[in-house]
Amino acid sequence: MLPGTEAAEIQCCATVEQLNSAGQTTKRQAIRRALVTLGRNELREMILRVHDGKVHQSFLLREFQLFTRFARDGKSTIKLVPDNIQVLISDCPPDRLNIFLKTLSIKHQAFKQEGKPLGDRARMLAGLPRSFETISPLQLKDVQKANELRGKVNADSPTKHKGMKERAGNRAGSLQVKRQRTDSDSHCPVKSLHPAKKPALALPVGRKLSTEQSLVLSAVLSGKNVFFTGSAGTGKSFLLKRIVGSLPPKSTYATASTGVAACHIGGTTLHAFAGIGSGSAPLEQCLELALRPGVLQHWTSCRHLIIDEVSMVEGEFFDKLEAIARSIRRSSEPFGGIQLIVCGDFLQLPPVTKGKEKIKFCFQSRSWRKCIHVNMELTEVRRQTDKTFISLLQAVRLGRVTEEDTAQLMRTTYHKIEKDGILATRLCTHKDDVELTNEKKLQQLPGESRIFEALDSDPQLVKMIDAQSPVGRVLQLKVGAQVMLTKNLEVQKGLVNGARGVVVGFETGNKGFPLVRFLCGVTEVMKMQRWMFKAGNGIYLSRQQLPLKLAWAISIHKSQGMSLDCVEISLSRVFESGQAYVALSRARSLQGLRVMDFDPKVVRANPEVLQFYSKLRKERLLLQASMEMYVGRGNKENEPL
Repeated sequence: MLPGTEAAEIQCCATVEQLNSAGQTTKRQAIRRALVTLGRNELREMILRVHDGKVHQSFLLREFQLFTRFARDGKSTIKLVPDNIQVLISDCPPDRLNIFLKTLSIKHQAFKQEGKPLGDRARMLAGLPRSFETISPLQLKDVQKANELRGKVNADSPTKHKGMKERAGNRAGSLQVKRQRTDSDSHCPVKSLHPAKKPALALPVGRKLSTEQSLVLSAVLSGKNVFFTGSAGTGKSFLLKRIVGSLPPKSTYATASTGVAACHIGGTTLHAFAGIGSGSAPLEQCLELALRPGVLQHWTSCRHLIIDEVSMVEGEFFDKLEAIARSIRRSSEPFGGIQLIVCGDFLQLPPVTKGKEKIKFCFQSRSWRKCIHVNMELTEVRRQTDKTFISLLQAVRLGRVTEEDTAQLMRTTYHKIEKDGILATRLCTHKDDVELTNEKKLQQLPGESRIFEALDSDPQLVKMIDAQSPVGRVLQLKVGAQVMLTKNLEVQKGLVNGARGVVVGFETGNKGFPLVRFLCGVTEVMKMQRWMFKAGNGIYLSRQQLPLKLAWAISIHKSQGMSLDCVEISLSRVFESGQAYVALSRARSLQGLRVMDFDPKVVRANPEVLQFYSKLRKERLLLQASMEMYVGRGNKENEPL
């Protein structure tokens, strides 16, 4: 069961519009900070209440249209059909909007099951005093009632809704579909429903946050500047997505140090947000670049800045961003008063440096300590379940491997991890090795190749799309090609980002989509999916492509955030601290891992990073001890004499 306030109440920008018979707006009221609540009146009818902080407006939810195409951006429209009124919702945290819209849809469907609404005469004769009660949380019985009614509608009139696909919206709480989209499930928080095929509704449930993750989210929602870290597989990216969904979209900018990481959290690169290029120019010149109209809007409208994979952000660059934020926003507060939510593991990949330049991490910058209020660490590993393997990975992360760890990794050389024609993916340290390996292996396969070209929203900005997209503009496949899924399609089936498979055939017809057999046992036709990327000025770019990439080899950098079923690693050319750890921690299990030419010397951790983490843990333990002592003293004071 969901908490009532979460399910039935949202804070957002709201605009109430009165429409004429032609659908044109005749009267408009905009409320910047509105409280929109679902409730019931004295006759148990559903009511939508919009409160501006002083007075409220209440609307009877008899028959309505619900528009949800931009729900992932915190926007939706509820059109009250008989009254010719519509309520436009914007700047609402997407996760909260998702639950609210689900509650509205399911409760309304269940309400229709209860009987016909009262007419105006019966309403007057009832003579009950006016009242308003916030609607109760969703329960299983509501979902069952809603699905019973939907089942009856489908059974009674199987052809009734034919041809309704292009209508402006679906009546009585059904969700709008303007055009068929292959990615509606993955991008829109509320699933778009085809009027002729109404799938069963379900309670809006998702993977629960752990206690550690919940504490981080609470610290963020309380307004603190937070740095949270953790080893690979502790759910940092998952938590970041929940944080993004819990903050108002207009003032929240989700960024990452790399394009692929930015794509994972639905954001843009930190460099694209900052607008100062590489940041190598003097501060005065960087400030001029940041004052350009398109870039300036980022800096002035941003209230919450999320930075993922912060380990790859250079310290000098971070200092410049902090100085620019203070200057543009004319504020002496750290980072110009912008709330920072920073995530990453400094024991993974470090910033890229030129030549023999000394690495300077973010935590070594002048502004780090004054900007970050709270440091938190996730310790519960979720990617791997084998405690022995988790322990081994923790040792590698800290740059220390015992003789037993070395022996274990060397024994993996003989692991037979190929299955059903699916070969191990080789992780490489260099991008050139990846491209050569994949091209060579594809050419060696017999048979005709099929080429699949991406459909980009703006071909002029293909370089920007390439930098953020997990899939290429052109994908060449043959039967027998080793492939990897690049998007979560059906988590329950095992069709997740990083799942390994092999092409076993192609559909007949013009499109000829590939048929892929995955290691999880599922064989599925792969169809086009859409990825959305944020560009400047709030513009979205998109790419439609098959959610696949060739997987004989991938680079260690590109594997960040992935969980791989069967992986082969060559560590002989490791050149950075943390690189061996990143590669090894991609594997889900020791059984699905094969390490070639392992040498304990390649396992390295930066001593300055180790010192930083040691200090963090000491501070945390001191804080914990002082809290326990404070609580203990309080209990003693309350003891009876």
